[in-house]
Amino acid sequence: MSAVHPADRREGLRPELRVGIDLCRADEVNEAVEHFGDHYLHRVYTEGELAYCLADPHRQSERLAARFAAKEALLKVLRQDDDGIDLRNIEVVRQPGGWCLLELSGHAKEVATRDGIRDLAVSLSHERGIATAVVIAHADPPQPREGHHEQ
Repeated sequence: MSAVHPADRREGLRPELRVGIDLCRADEVNEAVEHFGDHYLHRVYTEGELAYCLADPHRQSERLAARFAAKEALLKVLRQDDDGIDLRNIEVVRQPGGWCLLELSGHAKEVATRDGIRDLAVSLSHERGIATAVVIAHADPPQPREGHHEQ
């Protein structure tokens, strides 16, 4: 694999690869749930995520932590610090075979569309109270802004 010169990327020769990763401790999620209760759960997670995670009380905190990590990893891919993206606009959807997909809505979908982000992939893992998620995406090459010329 060879490195791509930034000028080649701008000229549309190759899509941009974006990667985000995050870790989350299950005990921190437990503390948030104990302190804020349903308010926390319904501010961060979708109904589908809650139905899956809360179905198994023995694994719910690790499952919630993994989904929180996925949401944070996606924010890194979107390159947003705190641009008003509601975490419920990012949904981790578990497939019957066990792998997960990301579904975006609202402002998260708008940002992804604006930046030409496509082909999202997510991988979650959790063990011994630690959850991690990696998100990878292809994005269209950044376009030069109008009136902006490099020298």
